[in-house]
Amino acid sequence: MIGLNHYLVLAAFIFCMGIFVMITKRNAVGILIGVELLLNAANLNLVAFSVYGPSSLTAQLSGQITAMFVIVLAAAEAAVAIAIFMNFYNLRSTIDVDLANELKG
Repeated sequence: MIGLNHYLVLAAFIFCMGIFVMITKRNAVGILIGVELLLNAANLNLVAFSVYGPSSLTAQLSGQITAMFVIVLAAAEAAVAIAIFMNFYNLRSTIDVDLANELKG
C-alpha cells in the first residue's frame, strides 16, 4: 500500500534533484528546469497532504487548488523567463548565466 511517506520521499528526491540541477547547470534553460522541479516537488507535497490529511472536503480541495495556483504561477514564470532568455540570446548569442552580470543597470 502506498502511503504518505512514499509521496514525501519522492517529493524530497525531486526537490534534491532540482537543487542539484540549479547548482550545477550554467545554462539558463537548465536552471529554469531545476526551478520547475522544485515547484513540482512542492505540488506533490500539497496534493499528498490534501489526500492523506483531514477528511473534510474543504481541507482536501485546499491543497489541490493551491497546487493549481502553483502550476499557473510556474507557467507564467516560464513564459517570462523564456522571453528574457531569448532577448539575452539575441544580444550575446549565448545563454550562459556567467555573462548575465552585464545586464545590471
